[in-house]
Parts: sequence; structure tokens; C-alpha cells
Amino acid sequence: MFSDAPQPYNSFGNGSAMRVSAAGFAGSSLEETKKISKKITEVTHNHPEGIKGAEAVAAAIYMAKTGSSLLEIRNYIHENYYSMNFTLDGIRAAYKFNEICQDTVPQALMAFFESTGFEDAIRNAISIGGDSDTIAAICGGVAEAYYGISAEIRRHTLTFLDKQLLEILVAFEDKYPPVVERRYNF
Repeated sequence: MFSDAPQPYNSFGNGSAMRVSAAGFAGSSLEETKKISKKITEVTHNHPEGIKGAEAVAAAIYMAKTGSSLLEIRNYIHENYYSMNFTLDGIRAAYKFNEICQDTVPQALMAFFESTGFEDAIRNAISIGGDSDTIAAICGGVAEAYYGISAEIRRHTLTFLDKQLLEILVAFEDKYPPVVERRYNF
């Protein structure tokens, strides 16, 4: 960013997937969501795997916010991005810190697919270890779009934002309102 000639650096790190949630909330169609995701990702993460990881997360968020079921989202991810033929219990013992998309995005999405609510999704994400803050951020965007966030969690979280970040959030939410917590019967 502070370089005289800033350029993408062919990254396929999971930062692309961690920072793309807004694209899923802003897109008005799945195709537009994918285009927004690519535009904001390729500025830094221009490797195909970095773009793929971000697009998978943005697509999952778009599908979640527009009413797709967990199974529909999971099938879409499986058919278009990553194999989802594993469980968190199956990987938990051996999962290690990794910062590439292909080894964190599917795991973060599985934390969502195996969840029963927003808080449960975040707990699932953290429970596998590894790059936990990033995995939880990826999972959290999808979980928010699908379940919403409880008023209690939201109130507490907002106390951690400084004035500038709070202003950015308010401006974004004025245009793309937050999802009110929904309850699902399983």
C-alpha cells in the first residue's frame, strides 16, 4: 500500500477470504457478487486460488442472505469450489496452522455447515485450531448472513470498535442492513 508502485503479489493466502464478506452482502445477484469479490480480491491476492477462496466465501454469504438452505450452500460449494467430504471431528486432531485458502476456506465453511446458530458457528471455527481468528472471520460472515447475530453479541462487539470503524460500519449497514437473528428448528 505504501509502495511507489503497489502491485498484486500473486498471493493465495486466506486473507482474501477473510476480507471479502462485504461482497456477499453487497451483491444483488450471485454473478454480481462474484464480480465484486474478484475486483476487491485481485488487488492483492491475484493468484487463482486466492480469487477462488474469496469467491467461494462471497458466494456462500450471498446464498445465505437470500434464503438458500445449508444443504444448498454446501452442495454449491462442493460442486464449484472445494470438496466438502469431511467433518470437523474428522480433522480436528490433526489440523494445524495454515494460511492458504485451499487449507482454510473449506474448514471455515464446514464450521458453518455443522453449526446450529451464529455463536455455535464461531465456536466450531475456533475449535479446530489453526489460524483461528481468520477461520472464525470467514465462518462468521456466512453465519451472520444465514442466522443473523443476537443483539447481545452485537452490542458487546460494537464496544471494541473505535469511532472511525464504527462510522464505516454504520455507513455500510445503512446501505446493506444487518441480518436480524433468525432461529431455525433442526
